[in-house]
Amino acid sequence: MSAPDTPQGTSGTPDWAARADRAARSVTRHFGRRLLFLPGTHLAASTRPSRRFPFQPWNYWWQAHYVDCLVDAGLRELASGARFDGGDRPSAGRLASHLVTTIRLRNFLRYVNSYYDDMAWLALAALRLDALAENAHQPGRPRNARLQRRLSPQFESASTEHMGGGTFWSTTRDFKNTPATGPVALHFARTGNPERAQRLLDWLDVTLFEPTRGLYLDGAWIKEGKLVLADEVYTYNQGPVLGALLELGGDANLARAAALVDSVAEHLTVCGPDTQGRLVLRGEGTGDGGLFSGILVRYLALAAGDVRLPAPTRATAGQLVLETAEALWAGRTVRTDAARGTSGKYDDDWLIFSKEPQRPAAETYPQGTAVELSTQLQAWMVLEAAARVRKLSVPRPSLEL
Repeated sequence: MSAPDTPQGTSGTPDWAARADRAARSVTRHFGRRLLFLPGTHLAASTRPSRRFPFQPWNYWWQAHYVDCLVDAGLRELASGARFDGGDRPSAGRLASHLVTTIRLRNFLRYVNSYYDDMAWLALAALRLDALAENAHQPGRPRNARLQRRLSPQFESASTEHMGGGTFWSTTRDFKNTPATGPVALHFARTGNPERAQRLLDWLDVTLFEPTRGLYLDGAWIKEGKLVLADEVYTYNQGPVLGALLELGGDANLARAAALVDSVAEHLTVCGPDTQGRLVLRGEGTGDGGLFSGILVRYLALAAGDVRLPAPTRATAGQLVLETAEALWAGRTVRTDAARGTSGKYDDDWLIFSKEPQRPAAETYPQGTAVELSTQLQAWMVLEAAARVRKLSVPRPSLEL
């Protein structure tokens, strides 16, 4: 079943904020739950429909990106003065605050886990949540400061000179990779440690940058005394590196950032009849991969608004964001969520986005199949990025974005 409407602005252009609101309502209403019915808790199910919540596999870093998406919606709420889900429902910022608390509860009363990239994503999202609270004249609660105190030492201990630098992926400490080094570098850059952030970026450039395509490889091990590369190239690995380059600034970093945007456009997009000639980022499938392209789009939106970059680079970044968003929106479908007892009214129906932007949701999620949270967060993230690109006016990236 195709979704029947397409929110438009007064000029006839797409109303990306309204579209992002639709995605936000779909995720929060149909995936969001209390944990064990506890008041003041909020967590997202990994798949829907499912009767096993909260006993589904635990996806810590999916929840961290859920926090980020709620912060995006919260920033729009501040700008518009209206809640994304109506005046009688919790604000996005309140849901995000509940979610951060509940992640700790679900993670056995700890923010620390076995993967440094997971922790970095949550730490970055919590920084943005605190900034949202400050902008709303509601200073961040002490627990977010405690979260940073718990997690920041983890990043320091994982970023060693073993293998010449970089950040370990997990507490097994046998593999360093872009998924951990990129967001940890960005966290260092945003928390007053630019020198350490720069060293991590320089290590990535020397060790994992593949000059033929101009993209970052996945990671590296030491095996039998030799450096062995994991030479896969994923969309999301490019995103936090781009964000860190922009956050640090300087001529060399900005030149790297501009080149990276161009390489993404050349090598990580898809063409074909389903994309209708648009510049659309490729999808990375299901599971964790369901988040990958959305993460890259978040940082492309930063590049689109950064006037320190050349105008053609900003235009390319904006085109990638908007045309990927348009592909996801065009391919959406609607499913009535019978398990929630919906009334059948349009606002109560379940808006579903494809796991791959270039393919329609009716094809990737046929009627009756379970839908993964990661893929729906990805679409929401992309629509939020599109809303920001349409309204960008700030001269350089900030924590608010």
